[in-house]
This record gives sequence, structure tokens and C-alpha cells, in this order.
Amino acid sequence: MRISRTEFPGVLVLEPKVFQDKRGFFLESYNRAAFESCGLPVDFVQDNHAYSRGVGVLRGFHFQGPPAAQGKLVWVTRGAVVDVIVDIRKGSPTYGKWGQLRLTAHNFMRLYIPAGFAHAYMTLSEHTEFMYKVDAPYAPETEGGIRWNDPDLAVNWPAVWDRDEPVLSDKDRSLPLFGELESPFDYHPAPEQGL
Repeated sequence: MRISRTEFPGVLVLEPKVFQDKRGFFLESYNRAAFESCGLPVDFVQDNHAYSRGVGVLRGFHFQGPPAAQGKLVWVTRGAVVDVIVDIRKGSPTYGKWGQLRLTAHNFMRLYIPAGFAHAYMTLSEHTEFMYKVDAPYAPETEGGIRWNDPDLAVNWPAVWDRDEPVLSDKDRSLPLFGELESPFDYHPAPEQGL
């Protein structure tokens, strides 16, 4: 597995070795030893699987705060998304910045997102299946979020919907703005990972 750092401290892009032939493909979607060899302190406790119907379905920005803050390993098994993160760790060199990565069933890429980031994704295909592992269980009392179209963040979403806005849940449509966020996260530089 090839693991690459990003401009966001702690966020990693993972590219598994994919073995393909006329029958199809095989890959290891998660390997604990590979993570441990990079110094990643993750112990995943739950796997989640989300299906989205239609282009322009947007989920997020979501996060869970302490004491149930979640690190995530995310990828797509069907279709394609633009995956977007926002660093909400006070004191981080990338605080308030966003980044995006295209994840598809064909590029097999994974994104590791540590606790302290708000996360969202938008579908780019009619049928999309999104998978993620988390290192803390779901705790609705710790949930938080940021509105998808926050003007201060000014995320460059692909204009793939043919209506006034992407397909959103009522909850996501009414999330607070970034300027209203009282982030529960502080940045603590981690030791260099052995990549």
C-alpha cells in the first residue's frame, strides 16, 4: 500500500495494491500492520456503508467532538464522489482550510481523516456506495457540523446538480456557519509518521 501525506497534518491518502486480471480484482481494503508501521494510532470499532441515489447528493459537513471524536478511513466501492475536509483544530497550520479528493470505485483510493476535521462528500454518479471505518462509535450527543455552502470557507464544489442546490437532508441544510463554530478541537502536532 502506498501512503502519502497531504498539506493537512495527519490526513493521509492511501493507494492499495490492486491485483487485476480477466476475472476482476483483489485488494486489501485495510491492513492494520500497514497502519501501525506508519505510526497511525487507529483502532477501528465500526464500519459504515452509505448508498446515495443520484448525482449531486451532498452529505456533510459532519464531525463528532470529544469524548467521542472520530478518525475515519473513507473510500468508494461504487460510483464516484468529491470528498472534502475542513480542518477545525484550533492552532493547526491549516485551521479553517479545506481540501478535496476525488474518490471512485475505479481509482481505489482511500482517505484517512483524523479527529478534528469536518467531513463531507458529494456524489458524482447516479449510484454511489461510500464506505468508512471509524475509531469511535456513533454518539449523536457529540455531533456537530458546518453548512456546505459557507461563504467564509468558499468550497469549490463541482456544479453537477441541475437545481438550486445539491440534494441535502433538512439537518445538513440548517447546519451553522463556520464563523459560528466553537470548535472542541485543539491541534497537537503528532510525531513524524514512518511513511
